[in-house]
Amino acid sequence: MSRPRIALLDASHGADHTRRNFRRELDADLAEFDASAGELPTDFDYDAAVVTGSKSSVYWDEPWIDALVAWVGEAADRMPVLGVCYGHQVLAEALGGRVEAMDDVELGYREIRRLTEDPLFAGLDATFVAFETHSDRVVDLPPGATLLAENDRGVQAFRRGDCWGVQFHPEYDRSSAETVTRGKDLPEARIDSVVAGIDDDTYAAACRTKRLFDNFVAYVGQRTGTGTPDA
Repeated sequence: MSRPRIALLDASHGADHTRRNFRRELDADLAEFDASAGELPTDFDYDAAVVTGSKSSVYWDEPWIDALVAWVGEAADRMPVLGVCYGHQVLAEALGGRVEAMDDVELGYREIRRLTEDPLFAGLDATFVAFETHSDRVVDLPPGATLLAENDRGVQAFRRGDCWGVQFHPEYDRSSAETVTRGKDLPEARIDSVVAGIDDDTYAAACRTKRLFDNFVAYVGQRTGTGTPDA
């Protein structure tokens, strides 16, 4: 069996859980790059790219962010791209959308409404659950993009061409969710409330949302002829 070759652009500033989670969820050959340290692919010889979350904001004036946005903008014309949380915002910015700061942090397991049928969400219910941790959001979709999912805090997923952005973290395991929550500078009562919500039932619901990674890899495989038995 051949597998898609995917560039994993890690913008997490070395967060311990990031690569662990994406390695587990992406059934592909990953070429990993420390994007937040300025490391990016020197070419576009990949079947797809995935951009991770980050504690940074896409509108900050930092050279590595500008370089990442530029690379993703060019990659979007060449291959499927999946942006997760910060990666979703990078993709939106790269394609001509707009990202702004929120007035609060969206944190914890949240319900998200799927608005239309799309290959990325095949097999997911019309309302699904995923972990959220972000204080920026996409306020204007890129030209030509389709809104795929939303909740009361706005855009949760969009697509343009072969590129998708999801604001939530389908890759998180329970350990990641709790570690990130306890690391927030928020009132103790709110932290405790979010941690209490990381229970068996909610996590089981969130695990069903992980299917979108299989859907993305399958889409890449169909597009490139990878993920099929070798002749």
